[in-house]
Amino acid sequence: MYAIVLTGGKQYKVTEGLIFNAERLDVKEGETVTLKALMVSDGENVKVGADAAAAVVKAEVVRHGRGKKINIFTYKAKKNVRHKQGHRQPFTSLKVTQIAL
Repeated sequence: MYAIVLTGGKQYKVTEGLIFNAERLDVKEGETVTLKALMVSDGENVKVGADAAAAVVKAEVVRHGRGKKINIFTYKAKKNVRHKQGHRQPFTSLKVTQIAL
């Protein structure tokens, strides 16, 4: 059984027991969150739309962290303009504990 869930403006395909990184959520570690299901499939049956919204997808917050650093460098030729900036995207690791129709 798997589900397509929406969190942080992105869609993820999840199965029970899967640990995945999503956009940072304002929830403490160890707490349980309910994710919005867009589609649920159990092998033969596929539910989408309002039928999938009735499904329950629960996940436990494993940890919070920050992703790998990326460097942004802006350069304009012959203008002596150089800007270097770094960014680390915050994330929340979630472990899917239950998918129920």
